[in-house]
Amino acid sequence: MPVRSELILGGQRSGKSRRAEGLARDWLAASPSHQAVMIATAQAWDDEMVERIARHQQDRAERVPGMTTVEEPIALGEAIQTHSAPQTLVVVDCLTLWLTKLLMPHVDAKTVGNAQDIPSKDAVAQQIIERTATLLVAIKNSSGPVILVGNEIGLGVIPMGRETRAFVDALGRLNQDVAAACDRVTFMAAGLPLTLKSPP
Repeated sequence: MPVRSELILGGQRSGKSRRAEGLARDWLAASPSHQAVMIATAQAWDDEMVERIARHQQDRAERVPGMTTVEEPIALGEAIQTHSAPQTLVVVDCLTLWLTKLLMPHVDAKTVGNAQDIPSKDAVAQQIIERTATLLVAIKNSSGPVILVGNEIGLGVIPMGRETRAFVDALGRLNQDVAAACDRVTFMAAGLPLTLKSPP
């Protein structure tokens, strides 16, 4: 059974989403009163992403047919607060795409020439601070179990580009903050879980 809160980290195709789905499936099977909600942070920016999201939705429906899905790319902490309940397990997939959306907010092509429509770096940084604070409070105050999925991308070579290095740094800070707020932290590699943190 899941603990009150768990962060599942790993690389691409490491099995982190499968683990979250497995925990949700076990939660649903444990009691007829149990529910599970997936909060999806991905957005379909291009045709490839549309296909990827559709494929994930289909696969998830087959693996965990009792889990409902809601989409929330920005107000993640608020979404957890809305859907958290003693009999409801909340799965967030994933933190990395959520942070990407905050760091690189979409600007409508019709208004891209208007400088006032493009958020400043300070405004973006402040929003990340505020959104992260709300997320951490939501994790700590959740009335039911919460499972969060995110990528660990800091194990490779140091990126050359400034923006890429900034993203790696920001994601590393977010992962540390969320890990500190969660009761359990699991690292996935090749489909195998390694427990980094567990309840005392």
